[in-house]
Amino acid sequence: MSDGHEHTGHEHVPSRQRRRFPGISSRTYEHPADRSALVALRRLSGFDTVFKALSGLLPERSLRLLFLSDSVRVSDQQFAHLNVMLRDACYILDLEKVPPMYVNQDPQPNAMCIGLDEPIIVVTTGLVELLDEEEMRAVVGHEVGHALSGHSVYRTILLFLTSLAVRVAWIPLGNLAIMAIVTGLREWFRKSELSADRAGLLVGQDLQASMRGLMKIAGGNHLHEMNVDAFLEQAEEYEAGGDLRDSVLKILNVLPRSHPFTTVRAAELKKWAESRDYQRIMDGHYPRRDEDKDTSVRDSWRESANHYTTHVKSSKDPLMKLVTDLAGGAGDLGDRVRRGFGGFTNPSQKPPQGQENGPENGSSQAPGDDQPPRDGG
Repeated sequence: MSDGHEHTGHEHVPSRQRRRFPGISSRTYEHPADRSALVALRRLSGFDTVFKALSGLLPERSLRLLFLSDSVRVSDQQFAHLNVMLRDACYILDLEKVPPMYVNQDPQPNAMCIGLDEPIIVVTTGLVELLDEEEMRAVVGHEVGHALSGHSVYRTILLFLTSLAVRVAWIPLGNLAIMAIVTGLREWFRKSELSADRAGLLVGQDLQASMRGLMKIAGGNHLHEMNVDAFLEQAEEYEAGGDLRDSVLKILNVLPRSHPFTTVRAAELKKWAESRDYQRIMDGHYPRRDEDKDTSVRDSWRESANHYTTHVKSSKDPLMKLVTDLAGGAGDLGDRVRRGFGGFTNPSQKPPQGQENGPENGSSQAPGDDQPPRDGG
């Protein structure tokens, strides 16, 4: 009996019905900052050819042989339940060629999609053992989203450049130049992770499962000790808490990371799931990939810029609020900086009433005077 799947290579699908998105473009779920970079790169004539030609210089072949020889390849005979999820994810996102998937022995929960010529997906045993079926389905959809977007190409290049930076560290300025590129790629890649989280939700179509998966990645397999609402409150506290010192520390903490923090990912995904854009996708209204060639690079960059502008204006982060105030023509810079660095001022010594903004109040204390130590300060 034909179910319509045998012609596309997706023979196994789960019993629970999920909406499918024929011809869906990855632009549908890509974060604006991720989408603008990808649209520009896709419009560069010969870009993919040039980078695929570099595959002989990059460790891709070595990685493929490594996973083939020292990991377990997912199939009907091995990790069959993951194979069903993989085929289902490709069917839902209409990815014609199912990428190979490997399970690698590693207690650290992790997954990745790499490769220049053809993407391959790798999940660790730590992740497989940590997540339940619906949570794992969202992760598999996440990685298939990376494959559909072409993120695996740039992920492979990032891995190569990071390795190269270590090798050329002894060359004057050589390491700085490479690390400048790596820093830019990491910022893009963090946004691509938000895109892939959205793809995972489109595949799993279960927001609570996506939330649970992120919580488990952050806190382990102790769901009875965790709460989604409380977890999201952490993201709110992280965004709005502290003063300008904390804002700077946030930037420094995130710079070396390839992934956003898990609470931030959860909050971003929930916000997108509650948006009109998500509902329109679920109703069948989304960009098709046969329209990708007509996408305007300028419009994509404008959308990205608008997103960042809106994010800065709506952010509760002290540094972002300061930037918004100054951009809006706020006057007394010194006063606003003092309010931002409130932790540097001794709250027990307040200026006389009416002199809060006066230069002569003399109430400012040296950093750290009479203040308890702060975590991360």
